[in-house]
Amino acid sequence: MTITRETNSKVNSIIENIEKVMIGKRDVAELSLIALLAQGHVLLEDVPGVGKTMMVRSLAKSVGANFRRIQFTPDLLPSDVTGVSIYNPKEMEFQFLPGPILGNIILADEINRTSPKTQSALLEAMEESSVTIDGVTHQLKKPFFVMATQNPIEYEGTYPLPEAQLDRFLLKMKMGYPTHEEEMDVLTRVQTSAPIEELNSVVTLEELIMLQAEVKKIYVDATIKKYIVDLAAETRTHPHVYLGASPRGSIALMRAVQSYAFVQGRDYVIPDDVQYLVKAVFSHRIILKSEAKFDGITAEDIMDEIMATVQVPVRRLGS
Repeated sequence: MTITRETNSKVNSIIENIEKVMIGKRDVAELSLIALLAQGHVLLEDVPGVGKTMMVRSLAKSVGANFRRIQFTPDLLPSDVTGVSIYNPKEMEFQFLPGPILGNIILADEINRTSPKTQSALLEAMEESSVTIDGVTHQLKKPFFVMATQNPIEYEGTYPLPEAQLDRFLLKMKMGYPTHEEEMDVLTRVQTSAPIEELNSVVTLEELIMLQAEVKKIYVDATIKKYIVDLAAETRTHPHVYLGASPRGSIALMRAVQSYAFVQGRDYVIPDDVQYLVKAVFSHRIILKSEAKFDGITAEDIMDEIMATVQVPVRRLGS
């Protein structure tokens, strides 16, 4: 396939539109769009107040999506997420009242502040793209994208996501604090108005679905696939790793690099794409041994070490 100038323009317009609200966060906006185009989901972990919610709202507005926000709290029930069936005496039948999960772009705010049972209700919907209430399956709308936020697990009153549930997220990333100049710019922008309220969509949902289909056509050479599998295999045998990336992780990395190449305007994947995204895709899928954690070793450290040892493909791609 060949990426047209029009297609590339649409992708860039989404990122630039988000930048009207999110100052100095182009990398986060780009990664969010990469996950959306790859039909994956994102886990944003950072302290409160750095713009996690605003990022999701900006993305939803930019693509004209139905935006829903779920504020996770300790008393939230699974039915508060998925919906519930209520008996209608006039019709003499049960009627389904959809929950907020039946939207296009879902903000699962502070997902680690609710019980594991409610977390599972959301993550099941993410995996199956449907919810089942009283034996009846309801398909979720397309496109369907979840960006879950969580505060660092050292905060009190949180329920850390189990590793099997973390594996459902395509990417995990952080926002980070703005620079001094960027924060000054933020104050200036919000002094008289809210930039998010003035944001308009730059593509339609139909166009977004077409872009998602185009991403799957991005060429991935056999040498790139081998590189991805080699990286995943090394995480499973590393001495500091208790459990490495699963085959689901390898699939996720391939989908992510296809999307990244597409966003960059290429119709083929190169090794640099894999190296750029491997930490965001693999790090939250790796379980470290206790002694490694005690020594202060992180999953990112492990990935740095693995990338330094695994041979990088040198075959010319895209020909």
